[in-house]
Amino acid sequence: MAETVELPSRLAILPFRNKVLLPGAVIRIRCTSTRSVKLVEQELWQREDKGLIGVLPVRVTEAAAAAAAVGNLVSPGSGSDNEERIVKSSADVLGDSQKQGAKNQEEPIHWYNRGVAARALSLSRGVEKPSGRVTYIVILEGLCRFSVQEISERGTYFVARISRLDMTKAELELAEQDPDIILLSRQFKATAMELISVLEQKQKIAGRTKVLLDTVPVHRLADIFVASFEIGFEEQLSMLDSVDLKVRLSKATELVDRHLQSIRVAEKITQKVEGQLSKSQKEFLLRQQMRAIKEELGDNDDDEDDIAALERKMQSAGMPPSIWKHAQRELRRLKKMQPQQPGYSSSRVYLELLADLPWEKVTEEREIDLKAAKEQLDFDHYGLAKVKQRIIEYLAVRKLKPDARGPVLCFVGPPGVGKTSLASSIAAALNRKFIRISLGGVKDEADIRGHRRTYIGSMPGRLIEGLKRVGVNNPVMLLDEIDKTGSDVRGDPASALLEVLDPEQNGTFNDHYLNVPFDLSKVIFIATANRIQPIPPPLLDRMEVIELPGYTPEEKLRIATKHLIPRVIDQHGLSPDFLQIPEDSVKLVIQRYTREAGVRNLERSLASLARAAAVKMAEQECIVQAGTNGHQPTTSLLDTTRLADSAEVEMEVIPMDSSHDEINAFASTSALIVDESVLEKVLGPPRFDDREAAERVSNPGVSVGLVWTAFGGEVQFVEATTMAGKGDLHLTGQLGDVIKESAQIALTWVRARAADLKLSPASEINFLENRDIHIHFPAGAVPKDGPSAGVTLVTSLVSLFSQRKVRADTAMTGEMTLRGLVLPVGGIKDKVLAAHRYGIKRVILPDRNMKDVVEVPSTVLADIEIMFAKRMEDVLEYAFEGGCPWRQYAKL
Repeated sequence: MAETVELPSRLAILPFRNKVLLPGAVIRIRCTSTRSVKLVEQELWQREDKGLIGVLPVRVTEAAAAAAAVGNLVSPGSGSDNEERIVKSSADVLGDSQKQGAKNQEEPIHWYNRGVAARALSLSRGVEKPSGRVTYIVILEGLCRFSVQEISERGTYFVARISRLDMTKAELELAEQDPDIILLSRQFKATAMELISVLEQKQKIAGRTKVLLDTVPVHRLADIFVASFEIGFEEQLSMLDSVDLKVRLSKATELVDRHLQSIRVAEKITQKVEGQLSKSQKEFLLRQQMRAIKEELGDNDDDEDDIAALERKMQSAGMPPSIWKHAQRELRRLKKMQPQQPGYSSSRVYLELLADLPWEKVTEEREIDLKAAKEQLDFDHYGLAKVKQRIIEYLAVRKLKPDARGPVLCFVGPPGVGKTSLASSIAAALNRKFIRISLGGVKDEADIRGHRRTYIGSMPGRLIEGLKRVGVNNPVMLLDEIDKTGSDVRGDPASALLEVLDPEQNGTFNDHYLNVPFDLSKVIFIATANRIQPIPPPLLDRMEVIELPGYTPEEKLRIATKHLIPRVIDQHGLSPDFLQIPEDSVKLVIQRYTREAGVRNLERSLASLARAAAVKMAEQECIVQAGTNGHQPTTSLLDTTRLADSAEVEMEVIPMDSSHDEINAFASTSALIVDESVLEKVLGPPRFDDREAAERVSNPGVSVGLVWTAFGGEVQFVEATTMAGKGDLHLTGQLGDVIKESAQIALTWVRARAADLKLSPASEINFLENRDIHIHFPAGAVPKDGPSAGVTLVTSLVSLFSQRKVRADTAMTGEMTLRGLVLPVGGIKDKVLAAHRYGIKRVILPDRNMKDVVEVPSTVLADIEIMFAKRMEDVLEYAFEGGCPWRQYAKL
């Protein structure tokens, strides 16, 4: 018992970091450091059950305060023993006894001036492997309180001069007769008995604790009960300071009652919750308990809670305040849900999208170098001078005013002319990330605006998903094939794009899935299309159209030389020395095999040549390997000098003259030089020739027109013939309504001017009586429509009725009115380039299209004669050999 223990004047001190040992409490510790092991060996192990040590609380704070000195709590004296020296600084008091790192060792340590004497109930010694370090496991029992007068150091551990604080046996017997102490003792025992009863019901413990109430003195029970509670360090120190018995009993009664009330509140909450728990909630509770058990056992693989990680990710996303409030409400709702509930997954995916979106992440633009940007555009794209100039202007404005809301550029042109690569070049010049969104075949408005979250399988639109994927809110976004969107019962995507491409509206773009506004004003939008006509006028009004016509043969030649041939050779694992395609061969491929506006078919033809070279190269490698691994070469190449049969190495000497001839012959056959014969062998017979127009216009009733398609300009032949019938007009060739009406107008004009143009006698009222007219547009499998064939139809009918052939080197385009006026049409540059590809030398254009001819490259204009017509009579004058001899009779 504590009152019978005689304390020595000095005790070895074992510091407890932020922990208190109270009298009557039992604690198990493991000593591994040099200080603690030395203390246990000298003070406890060698003295067996007679050894006593002092356990002193030590407060380790993180503030570097001057109060860390020992003198602030304990006044050090001057020791008389030569083996001892006074500890005047506490910078390394705990040292390795508490196994703290260097960082913790530098923390200020505050010794407490009161502690508890303890004795060892059990000692066990062990050795760690493979280090061989000695360790001790000690079970200590607190005996009585003491006060520290002075701390000194003995060898590797500390000792203190102490004085006893607890009452003696006589003082305790006298104090127990005090009425106040008797009353406090009864209150404490009653509260403790109530606590024990609650614990017995809760934990089903035995009645051993009740025996303590009858056998152990009250002042000891107060310490024992409080030591069993999980209370804070400050409350433990307060209990240690309670030397006075009244104070100790009052404080112990308060702590026991507080613990009792907390148990009762927890039981009440548990009963209330368990009464409302459904089956799924019980499963959730069991899973939470299982997770806690796994954490205690160290079997939990999750480093952190997923919801907490999601919350931290949302906090770092930089959402605007209004959106952050919305996200917090959704997060609170998610925390109340269980993973098994139907809406849990969709709610979590929605919050993850909010956290992943780049609300404030931007790509820093470097200073735009216009010269470098121009050089890069020239390197990536040949020709397209007008388009490059517009891009340089766009970049110049961005350089002078980085936050300017520039127009939405829309590149319109046939396939294969470099629309997509131009957009990527703009992104590279601006040092922004590039993302491409294909709109071809999109018919659902939800692809742009997203689905509402009420639907199963809902997801955000392509724009929001693209921004999430690219990770910044200011990329260069390419809306590819914007002319190929459709509409059905699910909405019109083109209408949804009106808000996206309007600088005044896209700052608060509202995706149906996101359901909160997102700022798209920092995104640079670039669109591409093959045709303008399918784009709705309101959407077209929001974009600046830049047309990219087809390439001239000269431009195709330069593109093939600089870009396509090196790329094709590299893609097929060849070298320029093995495959050589001269410029003349490239010209033949352009003229005879690929009459297109772009260069994709040209690249495919070059790839066919590369594959043929690859086959030849692979076959030669097989021949070389066979010659190397085979038997003896031919005797004409060998000298008779050989080693003996028993030699380890066999050597054959090849004469220099013979070997040179053989090697040169091999080198001459190794490289594939493409010429006309190789082209016909690999690519087949030529698909086009310059005689096509002359052959097809060899008979009256055939004229050559120029039309514009999604693949660029094309040459269109129109054939007309007459036969016995009732005066009907037959049209074939998959024609649209517009071109059918043009045919009706052309026939009406010719019939009205038949007498004036000497196509029939003036006395003949109806020169088509008993005759039908059949007009055919060849390539009948290709749909055709548009107003550009008006003058071509009239020329074909006049040629038919006059039995005069149209010039084979002449093509024409233009719309005609019922009065014979020639109206302007579009796509002039594409049509002139198409005529040039077909070898046509003369082109008839409407007079009001004269302004569009400046866009045609000068190299093309040098090879083609352009003639302008205001009226239909001008067209007929230019279309026939020797002019129109009946023009003088025309009244208009």
